[in-house]
Amino acid sequence: SGWEIRMSNSKGIPYYFNASTKESSWDAPSGLSEDQIKSLPGSQHLTGGGSGDAETITASHLLVKHKDSRRPSSWKETNITRTKEEATEILREYQAQFGTSIKAFEELASLHSDCSSHSQKGNLGPFSKGQMQKPFEDAAFALQVGEFSDIISTDSGVHIILRTA
Repeated sequence: SGWEIRMSNSKGIPYYFNASTKESSWDAPSGLSEDQIKSLPGSQHLTGGGSGDAETITASHLLVKHKDSRRPSSWKETNITRTKEEATEILREYQAQFGTSIKAFEELASLHSDCSSHSQKGNLGPFSKGQMQKPFEDAAFALQVGEFSDIISTDSGVHIILRTA
């Protein structure tokens, strides 16, 4: 497939790199199974050394990007111009709308999240430590199943996280 997993020097987290196309991505390339990803060169970076017993959790999120996001565009908007403060205010409004309702959170994530996971109601699937940006990881791993985070800021934008498993 040409894909390999490398460690980001600036962020200290793994990313996917295609040596053939020179494409890089923080997210696993679509079309690769979990087993294929685990067999990629550099896959030990995903588990933080390959002890084999890395804790895995599952979470969903609602992401609102802003003009200073790493990639200020999404499936909804080609050029995102809102400020981080405006993005945070939008998330606060969503937070007020869903309250403690997982179903309402999933509906809002489907309609409004700036992440491609919007098509799965915000579900990011299972992940272990070292796969997400550090502020996101710290918040997600600190949550109990069924619990929502407050607003978390990463290089991607501002998020509310729901731990689902």
